[in-house]
Amino acid sequence: MALDRGKLLVRFIQEAREHCIGMQKGLVHLEGFPEDRGTLDAVCRSAHTVKGAARMLKLISISTVAHRMEDVFDAMKNDKMPPCSHGVWTLLFRGVDAISCLLDRAAGGMETDGQFAELCAELEKVAGGVGTGQRDECPVAGGNPLRGEAGNAGDEGWNDSSRKKPGNEDTIRVSAGKIDELIRLMGGIATQEKRTAEVLAHLGKALRLSERIAASTRGPSDGALEELHTILAEAYSSLKDQRVTGEHFSRQLLEASLSLRTLPLSTVFDSFPRTVRDMALSLGKEVEFIIEGSEIELDKLIIEKIGAPLLHLIRNALDHGIETREERLRSGKDEKGAIRLSAWFERGSVMVVVRDDGKGVPLEKVRDGALRRRLADRETLDAMSDAQLREYIFLPGFSTSEMVTDVSGRGVGLDVVRKNIIDDLKGSIRIDSREGRGTAFYLKLPLNLALFRLLFVSAGGREFAFLADSVEEVLLVSRSDLINVVNKRAVRLRNEVIPVDGLASLLSLPGKCDGERERMLIAVVATGNEKLGLVIDEVVNEDSSVVKPLPGHLEKIGVVSGVTSRGRRNVVAVLNVPRLCIAAREASSMKPASGGGVTRKELAVLVVDDSISTREIEKSIIEAHGYHVVVAGDGLEALEKTRERLFDAVVTDIEMPRLDGFALTEKLRTDERYRHTPIIIVTSREREDDRRRGLMVGANAYIVKGAFDQKTLVETIHNLVA
Repeated sequence: MALDRGKLLVRFIQEAREHCIGMQKGLVHLEGFPEDRGTLDAVCRSAHTVKGAARMLKLISISTVAHRMEDVFDAMKNDKMPPCSHGVWTLLFRGVDAISCLLDRAAGGMETDGQFAELCAELEKVAGGVGTGQRDECPVAGGNPLRGEAGNAGDEGWNDSSRKKPGNEDTIRVSAGKIDELIRLMGGIATQEKRTAEVLAHLGKALRLSERIAASTRGPSDGALEELHTILAEAYSSLKDQRVTGEHFSRQLLEASLSLRTLPLSTVFDSFPRTVRDMALSLGKEVEFIIEGSEIELDKLIIEKIGAPLLHLIRNALDHGIETREERLRSGKDEKGAIRLSAWFERGSVMVVVRDDGKGVPLEKVRDGALRRRLADRETLDAMSDAQLREYIFLPGFSTSEMVTDVSGRGVGLDVVRKNIIDDLKGSIRIDSREGRGTAFYLKLPLNLALFRLLFVSAGGREFAFLADSVEEVLLVSRSDLINVVNKRAVRLRNEVIPVDGLASLLSLPGKCDGERERMLIAVVATGNEKLGLVIDEVVNEDSSVVKPLPGHLEKIGVVSGVTSRGRRNVVAVLNVPRLCIAAREASSMKPASGGGVTRKELAVLVVDDSISTREIEKSIIEAHGYHVVVAGDGLEALEKTRERLFDAVVTDIEMPRLDGFALTEKLRTDERYRHTPIIIVTSREREDDRRRGLMVGANAYIVKGAFDQKTLVETIHNLVA
């Protein structure tokens, strides 16, 4: 019987990728603890396994890279080479990246032979004690570490025992699509259970009605009525028993189905130590990265979406949270910074925390940024608590960093992080920070994206639902208990003043004005550090329900995050608490409507570059997004154009004749009209001292052409101009 090479290849690729993850975890640990013989043995076995399996499948390049890595590991074990330098570890990381790259090519049906011959030669020299592996390059498969694209890695203390082994259990591979279909069907069964409950309630009413009729009727038909009543009673009792049993089994079946789609957080956490290592090296910082709780399991759909937000928070911590060695020593801190990624269960949810011991969020810069963007006046900002001020960093484009880089900027992109956590994952995010001591981001996530605990309420004669975790408490207050704060109603709750709005009025529902009631029922909802009191008619009940996403044509209804079924004809909207809080702020704001301001087409951008093709490409990209663009061939021409008119932003290269980009930026900052105008440097220079010089002369953003894409440029302009 002929072997099915296709199936063997798929299985090999899956297992080889697991070995790559294991080797990266081991290398991260060995770089700090090279004397750990157990970990060295484990990575050597992984390389040996990949080598042999690849050779059987005639994947020669993969086999050769793994073989050369195994030779280096053997040389380490037998003390046949000097202690590993930084260059040797980097070379081994490149070997893992090369295997990962070749696995991707094999999975895509592309040619793999003849690849990475030079890398194999370097590994061979190192194994023989000849080479030093000092040639530090960006990882082959991992990409630029500054962009967070490094390959998978792992946490500290990895050895062979940390890998999950199936033991004696029989296992089979099941496609995710089949599991998703099973969960969808289970969601339908859960909906059907609610409809059964509705039928049971109607049958109960019929039974009580038959009792009253039988009690009030006397005559020849009494026997028929009694028989009808008996049949109804038996049907009611039987259906009630079936509902209890059915709910029990359907709940167990749904939970079992959901458990099939869970994965450990290590699936995504394992990639971060390698990323932290590469970024810390590129930034010249020393960082200890600690992972806790990676064994906790979550829905696969959450695991797939949590990686990017966590990576952004970690990059922020590295780039703008953790100080340099010199800065830390001056502040009396340990020279090595610390970033801790932790996870634990908390009241039916999972809490994931990214904590650093760096600079913290500078609140005075937050106030200045809010003033500069006219988000509030000085008096209002001074009256805000620290927690309220920190909420500003989640606004689009808001940053306390002096300059945006292609690594990160504390605040830049946090609006996207918040959107991912709240809108996509139905979770919440909160920040805690102390200046000079560090910052922590708390991400509260559901266990799955199929079944949610919901609180059902009514307002304006309609029924709505909130995620139960977003409702802190429900209060009954008198109208006289409300106070006025900055042109808005509020209620004082313990040591907090919480703004109050009517849910019906926020949703533009007809009905009696909430303010006319003498007694009001208020649901206090929270998102991050922000709270809002919503006036409702009543609390209907609390229940676990399947939440379905909105149809595509309704996705732009921001205050609704999904729908759930309540009986045969009752579809209930699940409300988005963060969007309700935004709507409440906008409703009370005295700022003019956005339509009354300057439109984007009236904003002018000056593009400066001595390359005709480059400046025309940038011009077309920026104009395509509604800006008016003027171009200049070098710094002197740009200065002349800035004297003729006022631009809203300047995009400039560095290397240009007559006057370069650094000098242009410096001269513009001496002009009072351009003291605060956004200046964005787009250059091929990647060195850290060039970035720092850009910051010193007054640039707001520094984008490397190698990491360039049009979305980055346009979003940077929009955020800085906004």
